[in-house]
Amino acid sequence: MSARRHITILGSTGSIGRNTLEVVRQFPDRFTVKYLTAHRNIDLLREQVERFHPRAVVVDQECDASVLRTMTDGLTEVMVGAEGLREVTTHSDVDLVVSAMVGFAGLVPTFHAIRAGKDVALANKETLVVGGPLVMQAVRDHGVRLLPVDSEHSAILQCLQGEDHGSVERLILTASGGPFRTWNRERLATVRPEEALAHPTWRMGRKITIDSATLMNKGLEVIEAHWLFGLAAESIGVVIHPQSIVHSLVQFADGSVKAQLGIPDMKMPIQYALTYPERPRAPHPRLDLAALGTMTFEEPDMERFPCLALAYRALQMGGTAPAVLNAANEVAVELFLAGKIPFLAIAAFIAEALENHTPVPDPSLDDLLRTDAEIRTAIAATAHD
Repeated sequence: MSARRHITILGSTGSIGRNTLEVVRQFPDRFTVKYLTAHRNIDLLREQVERFHPRAVVVDQECDASVLRTMTDGLTEVMVGAEGLREVTTHSDVDLVVSAMVGFAGLVPTFHAIRAGKDVALANKETLVVGGPLVMQAVRDHGVRLLPVDSEHSAILQCLQGEDHGSVERLILTASGGPFRTWNRERLATVRPEEALAHPTWRMGRKITIDSATLMNKGLEVIEAHWLFGLAAESIGVVIHPQSIVHSLVQFADGSVKAQLGIPDMKMPIQYALTYPERPRAPHPRLDLAALGTMTFEEPDMERFPCLALAYRALQMGGTAPAVLNAANEVAVELFLAGKIPFLAIAAFIAEALENHTPVPDPSLDDLLRTDAEIRTAIAATAHD
């Protein structure tokens, strides 16, 4: 068995964070939770502190930190903000960071973790969408392992085990298609937030659920796959698979295709990332193909769901364009959830932001931070008008 891993979980109260703690609980001899971070859910964070006894936790705001200190009665140290995040991702008593924060906010702490020589289990796809070249260079420079948690990228990693990566011809990411897979444009114009949040197969956070409904989530995963596995955009495809049983596929130069299958349960790819390259026995439900009966596959419709095409466009533009794509999407999703713009306007805001942007080649971290801030400000102003 591998040596015990000492873990920081960024975003422990979100869907991935909660599932990660369930995996950790199943393997008490393999993992020790050192640090947890959360946005505003201090009630759940308190429960996690009482159950897992981390050395310290981090929250965004001092007002929440003060309340949490009272709630935990000195059981753990409570830190605040960016400095707290940097401390728990770079501390010498941590060797594995689970990056499960939502959105652009996960980039900087994940980057700090890599530069501090920590292995990273990556659920925050925006880290590679926005900062792919910088992040992958840091991974190489510091000799760390960047292990994907997304079920699609985990599937590809599993399919590549024992293979010559030079023989890979094509990666095929599967997508459930979301709740509106069969809806026409006229009906999509009427989508309400509560309808978009009702995903047919996965239970996820609000932002990623909306991204699944627009297919932006799959677009972000195409960009992430490009950086993780080194294939060009034209060698990364997407297929709609509503049953969410085949998590992704790899096509090889001889024409053969390998696929990874499993029930739609995030604890399995999380466990694979945490225990890689081992596969310890776990009580996850088993797949019954006979009971499943039928699996179907279809091409994505990029006219009805243009966010996927916009992601390919941003990847081909390069430089700061993916940062623009991500920032515009995050703001537009927030506006939609708040009832301020219609569903189809999400893609329209992103398309306009990309159209008006001249990419900065080979951007620094400061370039990415500045681009993100500028796009958020511009879209918020446009929406207000």
